[in-house]
Amino acid sequence: MENIKADQIKKTGTTTVGLVCTDGLVMASDQRATMGFFIASKTAEKIHPLNDRIAMTIAGGVGDAQTLVRWMKAEIKLYELKNEKTISVQAAATLLSNILAQSKYYPFFVQLLVGGINTDGTSDLYSIDMLGGATQEDFTSTGSGSPIAIGILEEMYKKNGTIKDNAVFAAKAVSTAMKRDAASGENVDVIVIDKEGFKRLKKEEVKKLISA
Repeated sequence: MENIKADQIKKTGTTTVGLVCTDGLVMASDQRATMGFFIASKTAEKIHPLNDRIAMTIAGGVGDAQTLVRWMKAEIKLYELKNEKTISVQAAATLLSNILAQSKYYPFFVQLLVGGINTDGTSDLYSIDMLGGATQEDFTSTGSGSPIAIGILEEMYKKNGTIKDNAVFAAKAVSTAMKRDAASGENVDVIVIDKEGFKRLKKEEVKKLISA
């Protein structure tokens, strides 16, 4: 079998962010996928709903990340059917962490965020590395543009802010990172999760957040 070179692997170079709010959660990302210096996709989806109340952002190898999204959706569905209750954000993050830890000798090349809203109305956000290490955060960022995005969030994030307060900062953090990180680009994708469930904002709504 011919060896696959690093620049032939499709990657979500990426800037993703997650922010916990008093009434839910906000996540945002760019939409560029690269293969070396080639832009393989301008519409890559990097924020995936795992159920109605929990979502996951992806950064790293696209194939690895998409496999984990499918795996998590299936496991969460099985959990909820077996236990007859909605899985908590913490349990979902622990599940993903265990999957990654079991594969540490042949790791998935990813950096992930798992976040959402629990049945009691509280929100949680976890950052999970390729070996299964998980940390709970109020806000964080992953991917090649994360140093730029996290600087914006450190300054602007409102710990006791609502989704309306913090959505603009999530969009601006990704937008700013796209201007300085070559692996991040194209569009800003923003989702919110509140008591009504998962919602992806329209392009017009995202543009208003960036220009606010």
